[in-house]
Amino acid sequence: MAAALNILGHTPDHDFDEPIGLLTDCHRRIEMFLELLQRAVREHAGAPLDTPTAAAIRNAQQYFAKAAPKHTADEEESLFPRLRAAAATQGQDCSAIVRLEGDHEQADRLHAQVNGLLEGWLSDGSLPAERFTELGTILATLRELYREHIHLEEAEVFPLAGSLLSPTDLSAVGSEMRARRGLRPPE
Repeated sequence: MAAALNILGHTPDHDFDEPIGLLTDCHRRIEMFLELLQRAVREHAGAPLDTPTAAAIRNAQQYFAKAAPKHTADEEESLFPRLRAAAATQGQDCSAIVRLEGDHEQADRLHAQVNGLLEGWLSDGSLPAERFTELGTILATLRELYREHIHLEEAEVFPLAGSLLSPTDLSAVGSEMRARRGLRPPE
């Protein structure tokens, strides 16, 4: 089933039967695409944009426009509500979720800024030096936001979900993730 999730040539290590693992796989793709964008800025500042780099930038844009919002929905609509309910029932603290939801909103705003700069770069083939600086700064901010966000999820929230959510809850999260991508359940 993981092969059905091939995202721009990258098949996850987990499938919908392991939704926490699948969310973690997505984190690796986020990190990879952010690094790709930062490398493009470092290597092409003041130089014309070549075809392979332009294609790589478009792939990253496609990922952040199509797949990343599904990841956010997987967390905010499927995982977090169940985790909040289970934590409340069992007297556990899951207040980190509020911060994570705020991170999602901040990331969306930063991605919109990055995308505007990338579109200008792709359409013109180059960017003025001050725009490269701005793009690099925003990408560094986004990278740090994701670094902290991913650490919090993987070190605290996902283990908590693994310990508090029942197999039925986790199966429901995986089923909703599958449906969000328009995929049919296995037979």
